[in-house]
Amino acid sequence: MSSNNNYSAPARGTYDVVIVGGAKIGSSVAWFLSGNPDFDGRILVVEKDPSYQFSSTAHTNSCMRQQFSRKINVQISQFAADFVNNFQAYFDNDDRVPPIHFQSYGYMYLADNEAFAKVLRESQALQADCGAGTKTMTAAEIKRDYPFYNVDDIIVGNHNLINEGYYDGNTVFDWWKRSARENGVEYLTNEVIGMTKNADGSKVVSVTLATGEVVNCGTVVNASGPRAVLTSRMAGIEVPVEPRKRYTYIFEAEQPLDRDLPLTIDPSGVHMRSEGTYYLAGCPPDVDPAVDYDDFVQDHRLWEEKVWPIIANRIPQFEAIKLINSWAGHYAFNTFDRNAILGPHTQVENFIFVNGFSGHGFQQAPAMGRGTAELIAYGEYRSLDLSPFNFQRIADNQPFVEQAVI
Repeated sequence: MSSNNNYSAPARGTYDVVIVGGAKIGSSVAWFLSGNPDFDGRILVVEKDPSYQFSSTAHTNSCMRQQFSRKINVQISQFAADFVNNFQAYFDNDDRVPPIHFQSYGYMYLADNEAFAKVLRESQALQADCGAGTKTMTAAEIKRDYPFYNVDDIIVGNHNLINEGYYDGNTVFDWWKRSARENGVEYLTNEVIGMTKNADGSKVVSVTLATGEVVNCGTVVNASGPRAVLTSRMAGIEVPVEPRKRYTYIFEAEQPLDRDLPLTIDPSGVHMRSEGTYYLAGCPPDVDPAVDYDDFVQDHRLWEEKVWPIIANRIPQFEAIKLINSWAGHYAFNTFDRNAILGPHTQVENFIFVNGFSGHGFQQAPAMGRGTAELIAYGEYRSLDLSPFNFQRIADNQPFVEQAVI
């Protein structure tokens, strides 16, 4: 039993759906499912930290792009863009719900070798086939539109100014939570510490809470972010998701640029973009192991020795900059193929995954929440066929690799 005085007991002993994790992914599932007219079951969301202080949701940069290497990932982001652009309409034009401004600065992927230039050209063709506005630009065209870049080593770049950039993702999250509660979803501050399966192991029949209660359930949804495997192991399941540390830096420039900076992915892996009157940069570490779930310690050498020199080389005006803020967050990194993991387990049939987004969770949350809700309500995906992400591929050792991971 837990001694956490903030934990509370559930209102009931039985729920049709128990969602383990109440951050953006879990709340997306809760909102879409509770708003589905064909679903009338009871939903419990169990979240151990309602401040979300250490969640991936709290550390996000709220970016959105259509520049992916898989068609379904492009379509997922297209739905996300529609959801953000028509946010009030998705809430039945409730006058309490604010509009969300989409900063469409676009992404700029830069290639400094022929192999990656070929990848960008192929990706542009796939994205254009999906209706995305991605264009492949020569170094001269990039320099014409964005004179501040140093493109001496650049062959081509891919750029899209339509529904690519960043947005206020926390407002989406807040309204999913608020509206889900209004729809009858119970958000419980507690922790799932165990699961009990039926005799043949084909279903989870109950979850045990840190405060001792045993809650019966019809379906369990794993929305535990970087802690996904800790949740799945309670049902005797391994899932290839681990926490990987990612670093974000906010800085100001002594000589600000004369136009918006697209989210620029340097060939080194460092990325940067406009952030209001400031700028944002980020990168993975050079050595990228799994980290402890509570490890958010920053590596300050990374800024001095890698990030700053690279952004100053790419944009000479960034020679004179001042670091304003920085933080470390966690990707829920799918080590199998860097793509989301969805759908039921192959043996524990009522254990549903919504995991392993590898940094794409905020922009994929609308489509993944909607699809998971459809799967629970109807036993199938109805809006977008998300079956390529199903856990089955892991059981079959058939990776569905996404190349465009930042």
